[in-house]
Amino acid sequence: MKALIHDLKQFAQQDFPVPEITSYLSHYKLSEGTLDDYVKFKEEKYTRHLVHKDEDFEILIVCWQAGQKAPIHGHEGEKCWMRVESGKLQVCNYQLDSPQPLALTMTELVNGEKGFLDGPADIHSVENCFEEAAISLHLYAKPFTQCDVYNLDEGTINSVQLAYDSKYKNPC
Repeated sequence: MKALIHDLKQFAQQDFPVPEITSYLSHYKLSEGTLDDYVKFKEEKYTRHLVHKDEDFEILIVCWQAGQKAPIHGHEGEKCWMRVESGKLQVCNYQLDSPQPLALTMTELVNGEKGFLDGPADIHSVENCFEEAAISLHLYAKPFTQCDVYNLDEGTINSVQLAYDSKYKNPC
């Protein structure tokens, strides 16, 4: 993970150029055992584990049991990439047609297996609609503490405070 952080610090000096980051993350290989200290699941929700955070970016490991999902949400204009490290995840990307009345159009639906890279994401949902658990790595450039959640049933957009389940291998 140290090499990844080092390289991302170099990309931060260039404001995270999208083609270069996308290519880099597509080809980057994590060493075996790197994620072991971050892989912690909960039955009631997916878990978010902070690996690194500074003023330029943060790295999270997210653990998904079968059936767990993140609602349709935005990344508040920040650049964000997600890579499936194990298992499979369904990713739906959307574009905002209108905030009032709320109207979104799905632009892409992908069942991403290990190695699948989504990003930079704007508005999307992520779901483990498969039978096995999944793990994903997330890069957020710049870090943010809240995001908008889009509820199509209610026609609302709500700002939600984000939380971690662990920080730097320590439970929260």
